[in-house]
Amino acid sequence: MSNDVVYAIGGFFSVYIGMTIVLTFLMMATGLDAVTAFSAVAACINNAGPGLGTVHANMAAVTDTGKGILIFSMLLGRLEIFTLLIIFTPTFWRR
Repeated sequence: MSNDVVYAIGGFFSVYIGMTIVLTFLMMATGLDAVTAFSAVAACINNAGPGLGTVHANMAAVTDTGKGILIFSMLLGRLEIFTLLIIFTPTFWRR
């Protein structure tokens, strides 16, 4: 396997984990506990289904701000992280 492939996979994994951590802290800032916040973000970014804690059945207990964060994390998971992040990069729109 070439080094370019290894670096690309490592970069994707690093951004994926980094975004999961950032989104988890943002969810914790909305008032959720750590387990609930992480499981809600993990369920949304992976499109995996239900989470743990108060989001085990549905997201009704999440604030409107938290739902916005989770919608963004679903977009990250569905559209792939790099695709969505490139859209928000100013140099993409200058070309």
